[in-house]
Amino acid sequence: MVNSSHEAMHRIFQEDPGIFTRTFRTLGIPFPETVEVSVLTTDLTETQPLERRLDTLLRVETADGRPYLLAVESQGRKDPAKPSSWTYYLAHLHAKYGIDPVLLVVCQDESTARWAARPIRIGPPEWPSLTVRPLALGPHNVPAVTDPSVAALDVPLAAFSAITHGKDPNAAAILEALATALKTVDEETAIIFSELTELGLGNTPAAQIWRNLMAIDLSFFRSESSQRLRAEGKAEGRAEGRAEGKAEAVVQVLEQRGITVADAVRARINGCADADTLARWLARALSVERAEELFVDA
Repeated sequence: MVNSSHEAMHRIFQEDPGIFTRTFRTLGIPFPETVEVSVLTTDLTETQPLERRLDTLLRVETADGRPYLLAVESQGRKDPAKPSSWTYYLAHLHAKYGIDPVLLVVCQDESTARWAARPIRIGPPEWPSLTVRPLALGPHNVPAVTDPSVAALDVPLAAFSAITHGKDPNAAAILEALATALKTVDEETAIIFSELTELGLGNTPAAQIWRNLMAIDLSFFRSESSQRLRAEGKAEGRAEGRAEGKAEAVVQVLEQRGITVADAVRARINGCADADTLARWLARALSVERAEELFVDA
């Protein structure tokens, strides 16, 4: 219940907003002189439904018993709107889960990564009310894994290195190391990381290098590229093989993350023949909490 003391402590600033400036000046914080003040509504409820989605959100348990949330954002370019979104994400996550969040921004070029790593300060320069400090990874601070034996010790890190260095002149050596390392793991793991690497490389020149590498051993790899080349000359067979490979990858990613895939969901995934739709579902499979969320805009 709100009492009179509570009301007085904030309403006094409506009567004389200058109290704020005068008080903090005595504390050595030189806020500028007040020129004009407008009283705004205190209702912060969002009347319009807004969809706010992180790329990936993980709860990380630690040995010292202090879990934290890892919010991962993939950033392809500088975006002036992102800092405010990231600030909102972290504040919302802390309020919702009561756990300290960490923001990680993954980039494919050094310029974007350094931009993303800059502290975000909300408030006047004399006293920022909120400071957000993202962690950023890019080709300048992610190791380039070019040794196949090193890549085999940590295939996920090697795949991440390949994606992060997709625009690097040395990308071919990194991709060759990863391709060799994938032959040392089980087929299911190899399929997942070969597909994720291809998706992560996007339209970079390195993507074609990766497709060529994946076409070398068609009996082992079943990535999108391999399916295309295996059925070359048979347009219908090529499309079916591409869809089948992506559908398998979608289901495998969900199951490896411990998400239940109901028969109806599995049937819908396997029955989809559109490669672009399956690629979108595969990307979502990395972060959804329920398998049905793959189809939210279908």
